[in-house]
Amino acid sequence: MATLDSRPADVARPAWSGRAVVWLRLSVAAALLAAAGNIYALFNLEGVYGRETSAFVDQATAQDTVDLAVVSPAIAVLVFLALRGSLRAYLTWLGAVAFTVYNYVVYTLSVHVGPLFLVWVAVLGLSAFSLIGGLAALDARAVAARFDRAPRRLAGWLLVIVATLFTLLWLKDIVPAVLAGRLPQSVSELALPSSPVHVLDLSFFLPAAFVTGVLLLRNRPWPYTTAPGLLAFLALTGLPIMVTPFVAQARGDEPAWAVLPPIAAITVACLAVLAGLTRTRGPKVLRRDGFGLRPSRTPE
Repeated sequence: MATLDSRPADVARPAWSGRAVVWLRLSVAAALLAAAGNIYALFNLEGVYGRETSAFVDQATAQDTVDLAVVSPAIAVLVFLALRGSLRAYLTWLGAVAFTVYNYVVYTLSVHVGPLFLVWVAVLGLSAFSLIGGLAALDARAVAARFDRAPRRLAGWLLVIVATLFTLLWLKDIVPAVLAGRLPQSVSELALPSSPVHVLDLSFFLPAAFVTGVLLLRNRPWPYTTAPGLLAFLALTGLPIMVTPFVAQARGDEPAWAVLPPIAAITVACLAVLAGLTRTRGPKVLRRDGFGLRPSRTPE
């Protein structure tokens, strides 16, 4: 594949097809359903998470709080901006939806079946289809052509380094435990047969982040469509991790304060690089929204 050729003709092409509006609106339905489930869970921890370990409840409470206060509102705002023609919002929206898919895989496969099980399944299905459809609606060359002073090398190296570090971290937890014939600590403290986080990270997310980072360093068009979402995903992932120690302390458990500095550093770095990477350029161009093509007011 040839390296990116930022031609003026590419800038004039819409970054996504009109079909994207279906997936944008579908994700809002998922966000509203997820928010309702978050409220129910936070007011009925015993009824939803009563059969889980205390450590699991700490993490789930933090996750529900972040989903309700940050993720669902963010999806609604990003969809609104994307429908008005913001490419930055659209690419960031993909990361928020990917974060929802990731977490509801964990919910559906880790929590005992209870009052929110079917709600979680519905959120997972709606979000998964939104993510797949949203990615398919993008024109990779048109997206890449909109980037000018984007710090692609910084973003590429950040994705490669974070993917490598988390891969080594999970392998450090898994490999010695497997060789010793025991469960990894992160699995045993949650009373699970295996960790969905390990599965999702090692089989999907971390390879995707690594490959996207490498291709971004090589200036290929496609990673410009996925790198912003992955950076947004990483930033969102850091939030419940940082909230969990506060939840643990409030519930009388032992808080893991040591995780705060490194996770906060990664979160801030991802947000800063995301802001730079999604600084796009170009004259007024036609972009597609739910009502057809409309002109952009400013380069976003």
